[in-house]
Amino acid sequence: MWLCRFAWVIPLLLLPCSVSAQANIAAATATRAPKDPSENLNSLVAIPTSFAASRPAIVLSEKGLGFTRELVRVEWRIGDPIDLWVIRPDGVEKPPVIIYLYSYPSETDRFRDEGYGQRVTSGGYAAVGFVSALTGQRYHGVPMKEWFVSDLSQVLVESAHDVQMILNYLSTRGDMDMDRVGVYGQGSGGTIAVLAAAADSRIKAVNLLDPWGDWPDWMAQSIRVPNGERPRYIRRQFLQQVAPFDSVRWLPKLKGPMIRVEDVASDGITPKICQKRIERAARRASGQIVHYKNVEELLVASTNGRSFQWLKDRLGPAAQAQAGAK
Repeated sequence: MWLCRFAWVIPLLLLPCSVSAQANIAAATATRAPKDPSENLNSLVAIPTSFAASRPAIVLSEKGLGFTRELVRVEWRIGDPIDLWVIRPDGVEKPPVIIYLYSYPSETDRFRDEGYGQRVTSGGYAAVGFVSALTGQRYHGVPMKEWFVSDLSQVLVESAHDVQMILNYLSTRGDMDMDRVGVYGQGSGGTIAVLAAAADSRIKAVNLLDPWGDWPDWMAQSIRVPNGERPRYIRRQFLQQVAPFDSVRWLPKLKGPMIRVEDVASDGITPKICQKRIERAARRASGQIVHYKNVEELLVASTNGRSFQWLKDRLGPAAQAQAGAK
């Protein structure tokens, strides 16, 4: 059963827009992905906008102080339902929306927090959050020895597709401004944000905190990789498999989205050499780079939701009007 869990991912990038959602699912689950994803992934292509969640269901709706929070169960991939948290500010008819993607192995607890809900919706912005593939409630259908890094290429592409399909779902709701969409990505979530932005022009701005990338050095030095497994991930075959999904490769190609990269010097998950290469790639796309000496300095800079403010400013009415005039 687990063999077909990711089978739909690579072929789906190349499916024509005229194929229905049901046909996409059927064709994808019947096809094994090639062993070398780079064979079919010379570029990322936006998936069909007709590909919709087959069974969206609001399983929780509650009021917070100044916002409404919903838990929506969505499923567009057989056997992989996603818990999608949608937090909307009160009194705003169609707010801009920011998707929040936190790093593996983050859970969804923060989306249930009252203070977090107030911070992400302050200023009149909607917030949408979920966990990436093989994380939290989505870890299923694979042997216990398989995990996020061992299946990295599949997980990254699948999760980037999730972002696109979430945007499709949000478009059907009609209660958000889909012309003003941003993504806040931390760690592996930052890598997914880069891939999603490369594939989907609806994403207007991305804020990346210590994104993963520069895979040869990342696999060799990151503390996220267990030393006992490291030899497997620095082999040529594995590195060739993950090479097409590298932040360093895709950041310079982000012509549309506005980019900000924040790096913490003491972060051992994204080694310093990787941070430097990712920053260099972001600068090629005119991205803004911010450095923090340590986690404490980051926390001070992030007090009262300030870590989200850069992205909100880029999606605000004044910024969007200026971008449209260019």
